[in-house]
Amino acid sequence: MQKLKEEVGLLLSTYVSLEPAVIEELLEAPPDPNFGDLAFPCFTLAKSYKKAPTQISEELASALAGKKGLYWNRVTAGGPYLNFFIAPEAYGREVLRQIWEQGNHYGHSDIGKGRNVPIDYSSPNIAKPFGVGHIRSTVIGHALYLIYKALGYNSIGVNHLGDWGTQFGKLIVAFKRWGKEEELLADPVDYLYRLYVKFHQLAEADPTLDDEARAWFKKLEEDDSQAVDYWTRFRRLSLENYALIYDLLGIQFEHFHGESHYNKMLDDVIKLVQEKGIAEESEGALIVDLEPYGLPPVMLRKKDGATLYITRDIAAAIYRKQTFDFALSLYVVGAEQTLHFQQLFKILELLDFEWSKACVHVPFGLIRFKEGKMSTRAGKIILLEEVLERSITMAREIIEEKNPDLADKERAAIAVGLGAVRFGDLSNDRIKNIEFDWEKVLDFSGETAAYIQYAHARICSILRKASPGYGNWSDQASSLLVKEEEVTLVKTLAILPEKIIAAAEGYRPSILARYLVDVAREFNRFYHNCPVLSSAGELQQGRLLLIGATRQVIANGLALLGIETPEEM
Repeated sequence: MQKLKEEVGLLLSTYVSLEPAVIEELLEAPPDPNFGDLAFPCFTLAKSYKKAPTQISEELASALAGKKGLYWNRVTAGGPYLNFFIAPEAYGREVLRQIWEQGNHYGHSDIGKGRNVPIDYSSPNIAKPFGVGHIRSTVIGHALYLIYKALGYNSIGVNHLGDWGTQFGKLIVAFKRWGKEEELLADPVDYLYRLYVKFHQLAEADPTLDDEARAWFKKLEEDDSQAVDYWTRFRRLSLENYALIYDLLGIQFEHFHGESHYNKMLDDVIKLVQEKGIAEESEGALIVDLEPYGLPPVMLRKKDGATLYITRDIAAAIYRKQTFDFALSLYVVGAEQTLHFQQLFKILELLDFEWSKACVHVPFGLIRFKEGKMSTRAGKIILLEEVLERSITMAREIIEEKNPDLADKERAAIAVGLGAVRFGDLSNDRIKNIEFDWEKVLDFSGETAAYIQYAHARICSILRKASPGYGNWSDQASSLLVKEEEVTLVKTLAILPEKIIAAAEGYRPSILARYLVDVAREFNRFYHNCPVLSSAGELQQGRLLLIGATRQVIANGLALLGIETPEEM
């Protein structure tokens, strides 16, 4: 679509007093394809021309009547819009050529070249099981990581672990009192969590346990060697457990900087807010009054000298700017933390950090399971590991039923199972709560990853049956795709670059996910109405190039969502 936009921008700049680049920015897709493929809104010219937008569009349409461009062949006035219609032969040839030449990089760009984007996501709590509640932050954050990387940015994955706080005093007390070494080594995170639950149950009847826990955390803050040894071990065992899940999901982080990483920077933070005069003492505590800005006050230091979560977040934001010199800094954290980030960003602004405007909270809603809670091994947490294992098992059963002779069923089951969980989340607008329904997310005919993956596998099957020369480029063959289903599919493939940019700008991977459903749907409509292998000569070659391009777009798009595309299912 970009080539068409460039041509229209250059053309209209000779008729109106706007630069081509400005016109390109104004161009939009009409809501109904019957109105055209690209529309120029004439509202922006009304004031300078002293005419109604409808009159301007009619005059421009009259001036362009009978003319044709390289990628458009007709122009009409539609109310206040000037509508352009593509020339399918040339446009189809150009789109398919771009995909054929760019391959795995089609849709990518370098608009963010040289700019750093740290993305804070996943962030489980140390010594607690990796619950399914962290799946949204994990998959949304990772998709944004991949999308920004595809746009040329230097994506930096930051796992801001919950590895500090009074809960570690509780864990130390619990392990010293009731811990067993062999059980810890057998299943570290689950065992530590059960000890944590036991501590809370017994502390209700014995408040001295809380006093003991606070004492141990104070020792930890003071670098007591025994307390630090316990904390270091619990953290290491937790990370080893989380690594299994991240490896399964194909996720890596550049930095595992948890809350503890910023402890030594907190004195400087307190000194800074005091020097800037934005903090005040209140009953022995240090607070920042944000009520003049419509926000509640924020406590940065308790009267006993302890700092809080937001104090460490201020230190983390400053550290990230100093370390990464970011153009943008994303925090993929649940919507329930919206107030926290409003307060954080306002404090950074009051500290005169101009870069605070580049800090963005990317909120998301909750995830629920339609059938209720699944089996759990600890407390009330639904384990992410159990969700992933169940999805892979269900995918394995479906594949066994549909294609029992498949050579590598296990690899396909993992790709489909993990893809179902990821896409079941990413296909929904992140800000909404989502209901996870197993029947829907693994439906091969619904709007699911399996539906898109199956379209990819079907194309691969057709291409395996084609003659070896099908992948050779042909200008003539690619110009023969003028049937309605062919043209619509080409148009759909053409907008992948725009969808990737839109997903990044809106911090919404769902834009890309929903687009890929459209690609699979248009492919299936084409497939049922336009024979491929039974067509002849250059038409067959053209259609093979078209489905090859479709396969490439599906593979590129799903890769940016962290989802594999098996060639057989």
